[in-house]
Formats: sequence, C-alpha cells, structure tokens
Amino acid sequence: MLSQSQRQAAAQSLYDAEKSRKVVPQISKTYPDMDLADSYDVQRRWAQLHVGKGAVVIGHKIGLTSRAMQMASKITEPDYGHLLDTMMFRDGETIPADRFIKPRLEVELAFVLGADLRGPGVQIYDVMRATEFVQPALEIIDYRTEVPRAITDTIADNAASGGIIVGGRTVRPFDVDIRWVGATLSRNGVIEESGVSAAIMGHPAAGVAWLANKLAAQEDYLKKGEILLGGSFTRPVDIRSGDTIHADYGPLGAIGVCFR
Repeated sequence: MLSQSQRQAAAQSLYDAEKSRKVVPQISKTYPDMDLADSYDVQRRWAQLHVGKGAVVIGHKIGLTSRAMQMASKITEPDYGHLLDTMMFRDGETIPADRFIKPRLEVELAFVLGADLRGPGVQIYDVMRATEFVQPALEIIDYRTEVPRAITDTIADNAASGGIIVGGRTVRPFDVDIRWVGATLSRNGVIEESGVSAAIMGHPAAGVAWLANKLAAQEDYLKKGEILLGGSFTRPVDIRSGDTIHADYGPLGAIGVCFR
C-alpha cells in the first residue's frame, strides 16, 4: 500500500509523461508495494490533475474484457479508466499523431446512458434499460510507461486510454441485436482487423454491468449522460502519422479519420 504522497507523485509522473510525450519508468518499479487499490487511486488523481486544468470527466472506458487479455495480464476481471472531454474526437477529423507516444486503435461500441446506473447487482438487461443509445467508436490506446508493464502500471496509466473517436449511426439499444454488431478496421485501404461485438464477454453490455457493480463498492455509480466504452472486439492496430483510418460497422455506418 502506498502513502498519499506516493500516489500523488505517481499520478504527477504519468501526467507529465503524457504532456511531454516521453515514457517514464514503470510505476510498479518505482513503487514495488503498489496494489490494485493504489493503481485506481493514482488513476483518479491523474484525472483530477486534468480536471484542475479545465477538463471534464465525461465517462469511462472498460478494458481487458477478453479472457485471453486477462490471462496475459494475470488478472481475473476487466479494468477501467476515465474518459475526458479533451480526449474526444469526431468522425472526419484530422488527428495530430504527435499528441500521442505510440498510438494504437481498437474497435468498440460506446454506450450513452439515459439514466443513472447503480450497483450492486446490475445485470445486462439493466444496462440495456438505462442506455439511451449505442454508437460506433474507436479507442486510441497509448501507454505512458516503459515495458514490460504490470497490470498495476496499466490501471494507473488510465487503463492505457488516450482518446475516443465516435461516428456512424446512433441506435436505440433494442433496435438492433448489439451482440452481433460486426466491424472491419482498415488502415490506408487495407483491412487490418475485423470482429463481432459478442466477443466482449459474450455481450457488449456485460462490461458496463461489471463497471457499475465495481463502482458500487466505492460508493460511486454511473451517471446519466456518461459515455461508456464497452471494450474492444478487435486486436489493437498500430497507427502512424500519415495513416488514413476507416472503420466499417455495416448497418451502423462508419468512422473515418486521418492521423497527421
């Protein structure tokens, strides 16, 4: 367990790494006694440093939703991070690649809540009832620490989240079978990845239910209007300056952006 001053110092180092675009040593090496509770508190403090500069927390991302990724990270549940308004990009934007250290993209679905969602005991159907609409999204993954990283490093580093891109069609959660939303991700005209949303814990709303229950243990909850990234259903694709990205979600439309 870390002291309050150690947690704050760790958050500041991650914030500074993000701003300078230079990785820092793994937090777990600097503070070998760090546990998961420490990591989430470091993440919260990192978010508050951004809020202190004018950013607004607009939601959360959920990561490590596949069993394979959990086993690789030596963890038995997903993780989560914060989404800030400064991380938001829109379909058609030109995104500065040098804002990130080593960006990668993942294909996801974004849930926008039309009602508060409080655990414990939240189930998939509760998430569906509370969701106003679902929209295609891409998450920009970016790490601010050196490798190899422990799960405590990833969580402290805002679960490796760097940005969110939304686009395509907004749909009501019961208007389509969101388990079977498929997508392809193309870079410079070549399909690099494809997947289906059922790969996210069997149902893309399952991660949102997990997060609502996780936050309940901290006397917190998911709030009306929040954007929630449910987890990736493709492997991450490396992105470089000059890349043109096209994510095709079929009936749900597409997202297209350029990195310069």
